Amino acid sequence: MKDKVRIVKTTSEHPDFENLIKALDESLWERYPELKSDYWGNNILELNPNVVILYIEDKAVGCGCFKKYDKNTIEIKRMFVSPEVRGMGLAQTILRELEGWAHELGYSFSVLETLYKQKETIALYQKTGYDIVDNYDPYLGLENSICMRKPI
Repeated sequence: MKDKVRIVKTTSEHPDFENLIKALDESLWERYPELKSDYWGNNILELNPNVVILYIEDKAVGCGCFKKYDKNTIEIKRMFVSPEVRGMGLAQTILRELEGWAHELGYSFSVLETLYKQKETIALYQKTGYDIVDNYDPYLGLENSICMRKPI
C-alpha cells in the first residue's frame, strides 16, 4: 500500500484539501463539542501556499500545511489522516514533507498546537522530536491546548 502513496504540494484552494479539512473539523467538533466557541476563531482556513496532500492511488487521504509564525519559525496546521488509513505512518510522512519544505525556505523551527485529548497525536509529535512548550499566542491561557516545538 505504501508504494502507492503520492505527495502533492499545492495551496489551500485545492478542492481535495478543502474536503479533508471539512472531515478534520467534523472529527474535532465531534470529539470536543464544548470547545467549538473557544477555538473557532483560530480555525479559519486562510489562503496558504504551503499545503501537502497525501494520496493513496488517486484518493486524497491526508493533509497538512504550514504558515510563517515568525522570521525563523513555521507553524504546522491542519494535520489530518483519514481514519481508514491511520496507523500506516502517513502522518509522519506528511510532517517530514512539511518540515523539509520549510527548511528549504530557510526556517529553523517548527511549532504546533494540538488538543489535550489527542493522545495519539501528542505521542506522534514527541516521537518525531517535538517538545511540549509553554503555550504561545494565540493559545495563551487556553488550558486545553498543548503547544510543541522542534528545530528543523
